[in-house]
Amino acid sequence: MAALSPDRAPDGETEPDTESEPEPDTDPWVGLGPIVKREPAVKLPSPVSGLEPLSWSEDHRLSASSTSSISLMEILCDVHGCNQDLVMQRTSIPFPDSICELKVGLEEGESEGGGGKETPDSPESQCLSDSVKTPGAASVPPQTGFKYTSWSPLGCDTNGRCLLASLTLDNRLTVYGNLNRLQWTALVDLTELYGEMLEEKGYSLPGAEPPLGPLEDLPERQRRRRMQSPVRMEWSSVCTTQQVQMNNECKDVGTVLLAVLMENGDLAIWQFKLPFEDKDSVLSCNTIQSGVSAPSVLAWWEYEHSGRKMSGLIVGSSVGPVRILPVNLKAVKGYFTLRQPVVLWQETDQIPVHNIKCISLFHPYQKCNCSLVVAARGSHLFWCLLLISKAGLNVHNSHVTGLHTTPIMSMTASRYGGSIFTCSADGVVKKLTPIFTDMAVMFKQEEINMPEGVIGSRLHGIGVSPNGAYLALVTTEGVTNGQVPVSRAFQVQFITLKTPDDAAAELLESMVQNLFKQTDLLDLVRWKVLRDRRIPPMLQEELDDKVHATGSTYLWRFKLFLFRVLYQSLQKMSAESHWLPSHEDTKVFIVDEEGEDNSEDSPAGASASGGVGLKGPGGGASDEQMSEVIAWIEAVESHLTREHMKRVLGEVYLHTWITENTSIPTRGVCDFLMSDPTYEDRAARVLIGHIFKKMNKQTFPEYCSLCKEVLPFTDRRQAVCCNGHIWLRCVLSYQACQTLTFRRCLLQDSIARYPVPEDPDWIKRILQGPCTFCDSPLF
Repeated sequence: MAALSPDRAPDGETEPDTESEPEPDTDPWVGLGPIVKREPAVKLPSPVSGLEPLSWSEDHRLSASSTSSISLMEILCDVHGCNQDLVMQRTSIPFPDSICELKVGLEEGESEGGGGKETPDSPESQCLSDSVKTPGAASVPPQTGFKYTSWSPLGCDTNGRCLLASLTLDNRLTVYGNLNRLQWTALVDLTELYGEMLEEKGYSLPGAEPPLGPLEDLPERQRRRRMQSPVRMEWSSVCTTQQVQMNNECKDVGTVLLAVLMENGDLAIWQFKLPFEDKDSVLSCNTIQSGVSAPSVLAWWEYEHSGRKMSGLIVGSSVGPVRILPVNLKAVKGYFTLRQPVVLWQETDQIPVHNIKCISLFHPYQKCNCSLVVAARGSHLFWCLLLISKAGLNVHNSHVTGLHTTPIMSMTASRYGGSIFTCSADGVVKKLTPIFTDMAVMFKQEEINMPEGVIGSRLHGIGVSPNGAYLALVTTEGVTNGQVPVSRAFQVQFITLKTPDDAAAELLESMVQNLFKQTDLLDLVRWKVLRDRRIPPMLQEELDDKVHATGSTYLWRFKLFLFRVLYQSLQKMSAESHWLPSHEDTKVFIVDEEGEDNSEDSPAGASASGGVGLKGPGGGASDEQMSEVIAWIEAVESHLTREHMKRVLGEVYLHTWITENTSIPTRGVCDFLMSDPTYEDRAARVLIGHIFKKMNKQTFPEYCSLCKEVLPFTDRRQAVCCNGHIWLRCVLSYQACQTLTFRRCLLQDSIARYPVPEDPDWIKRILQGPCTFCDSPLF
């Protein structure tokens, strides 16, 4: 049995055509291009709401705003299953039960209709008369649904992941955290906090719009509502501030800013201490006036020049103008600010700005960093290039016209590479790639050819994955035979923007050195290995060369991932062999370039370049083949374990004058490393010798909490006492976890213990690390 053909069902339930079966080297992507639809499509429980319903986080979670909830989908690189579909964990945030009521300073029991001073022609009495003419108008419920969502950068919650800020249509701004993976918790209601702050200040901010008369007048109540009704909110990148301790020492503290744009043009800048836990994490809130009338959209502008960072806020208006406002970050290390606002577009042309993206790029001609600001304005794309030279800040702007025949419905941009994607409601998606000229920029335009199942659909929003591997689209049924469907079903669909070979090349050359942060690229490679039942030859060869040359643990983890996915594909092949017809010609399982069996035991020398063939009866993988791959997996895991043990022992040696009884089983780890006669690492043996000198003859063994017997360190995965009590070991500190609660890796690879108050800071830092096998966070 050869590799699966593109038209074959992924679950293998269609009997293959042996006469037209492709060779193992046939690439299913040939002739298809990079655009391929991925399953499954995720159905939404209710219609989408808001202008930009899709938002993709840096930790590979996608939020879809609807009228009843926020649907959240987390893409996982499952190494324990052989399903070729996207593997997603779904959660949701329901619309709040209570109605958000903005505080305007009314006394308790007093209605917002006024103090009994309505005149027959006043707006209040007009509303009352309208409710009489239209029965039930006074009891119309407020709008339900979410207006906008925004993801924070990585490292903001207690698990080192992203927070989600959500804004409802009734103006409630809430920050949510995903603390236990399956449940989202509201951490703070910022609308309520801001309302309390305004009430303390008498709804009069310095330099803001003055009161418009007594509270009984409608204009004053409207002013108070507009100054606390959010339009958009956006997170900054993680900043570092210095905090003075009780002993007068300065300690670096991580913070993040959340900018909130109000209806009256005010900008509320919230500063939070990291990790963000609750209301107590709020450090400050400052309000600045933008001077923009009819504000509609917001984005952060962050520019790095000569090792220093500049920050500002880009504000767009529903009547046209776009400007950058300075944000003073005096307490933030390494930041400086603009002296005055910078106007990017000043024409009040009544074309609304409804989305802004700011992309950091390197200018190849000017040899410096630059910022590309793009804004969706009707059916046009406004762009502005900003770069700092000896003459100061240079601003170049223009429009890309004729992109779509209808207004741009949604716009998104990849974090790396600068590609911009726009879509219109008629289902057309355009990709724009910036091309630099001497001083300005031009755009290469491409229309995305939608695959079967997506073409002809009506689009409501798009979002691109963090590394540009996938494009998510919110679709409904389009016009069929000239008729509009009676009811519409909203769903999120996924298409690929890169081929698995492109993804593999990016993973090999990545500067990120973290598999979890590149989950979308990794999933494409996983899909190809599962589909072809082999590791791509070029990928295997280049990976072996790089591992041999650099010894990077990141590349070792990538190798482990490939072996584990290959093992899953062989398991599926063995299951299919029970019903598939046997072939007369058998093929070699794994061969080298000369066609000989590869007998090297070392995983670095293992080669899957020959592809997966049929060796067992009926075409399944034999026990010998499965055992060979298992041996590779165990060898790579052992290597990664030894490398992490060296790092842990290095921390022990650096942070202890005399190696005392810490929570790290130092003697056990040293003995475990020394007990392997094949492990020849001179640096490790020298380090262990120094640690033994510190420890003298002390051993500090671990004891079983049930029977008080010694727990020997004979296995990196678990500890077993002489009475048979079994405890799993922490993958980060190698301590036996003898508590009822512990953290588990996102991919179910390993566990880790929780830090305790008596742990020193260096042990807490070790316990904050990701899984040593897959880079995933631990929950």
